[in-house]
Amino acid sequence: MTRGKLYLVPAPLDFGCDPAVALQDVLPLGTLQASAGITHWICENAKSARAYLKRIDGVVPLATPLQSQQIQELPREVHKKGDHQAGQFDARPLLAAAMEGADIGLLSEAGMPAVADPGSSVVRAAHALGVSVVPLVGPVSLLLALAASGLNGQNFAFVGYLPQDATARTQRIRELETLALRTGQTQLFIETPYRNAALLQALMQTLQHNTRLAVARGLTLANADIRSETIKAWRASALPAADERAPAVFAIGR
Repeated sequence: MTRGKLYLVPAPLDFGCDPAVALQDVLPLGTLQASAGITHWICENAKSARAYLKRIDGVVPLATPLQSQQIQELPREVHKKGDHQAGQFDARPLLAAAMEGADIGLLSEAGMPAVADPGSSVVRAAHALGVSVVPLVGPVSLLLALAASGLNGQNFAFVGYLPQDATARTQRIRELETLALRTGQTQLFIETPYRNAALLQALMQTLQHNTRLAVARGLTLANADIRSETIKAWRASALPAADERAPAVFAIGR
């Protein structure tokens, strides 16, 4: 029997909170058409996945009614602990439909699944089972932020979340700054939206005045804001108003 494919389906970066953003403005028609033809899904949250599929159906009719779509959620522990380490989570049972010939879509809450989001275990399992992996085109906040930062886009690293503990966070910021200034490698990181203000304050207090900091918030949304300046310039002007809903990407470099 011919195996199905695993499609990596990007989602808009609005987390479902900005329906004013038209899908066709942030996702190519080809991505929407491919997504509409999928009837089996693996996702972070079934409720938000159904809401996204409903939005797709408004542009390209789904192959089957929304109620008949087969949706599986990744286990809760995968969200909390991550699934990027081999052997940490066996996702092969989630791909049973692909082994029987059905295409499966992998979907995260926003952006590209398995990039700063769960899903790598599913991709790894697909390769192990001989299931073709097809990434579809869509917004990836990390690359959008990097491109708009003016920082080194030839040598960069994404380091995920920084520690929540203030002392450990300060130490980590200094480590990343030292690496960025010594090698020229741009350091990208993120934070939960409601902690963005605290992280920004820590960066202001810790980084050297000539270090460049870029902060990109609400990318692809109507209220998108991108600022890239030296810490000296950041300190000389008012910090942006805190928005506990808008995801942000932070980048430091020289």
